[in-house]
Amino acid sequence: MALRLIALSALVLFSLYTAWTMLIAEQSLVAFGLELISQPDTAQLVIDLYLMAALACIWMADDNRARGKSLVTLLPYLLLTAVFVSVGPLLYLVVRGFGRERQARPVPCR
Repeated sequence: MALRLIALSALVLFSLYTAWTMLIAEQSLVAFGLELISQPDTAQLVIDLYLMAALACIWMADDNRARGKSLVTLLPYLLLTAVFVSVGPLLYLVVRGFGRERQARPVPCR
């Protein structure tokens, strides 16, 4: 439960901050990304960020497979990870946590 609350808090705060920065940005997300990879020092940060994103995608795929879920159910998380990096794994953790809580609840007998 603590992991879910941490992930949910981070997801909400980071998503709000991301939305706010995109609203006030003077350039598109694509233009910003191209500017970042144009210099070696910032390109290194982008490469590092996307390596971590790739590791998160591998973890999500393994976890999804272990839960017996279809790859189709994972695609939204992978797409969010490709665009916003942290949002995909954070959302996956939150949804996974709610699913685990739902499964743990005892079913009342009728």
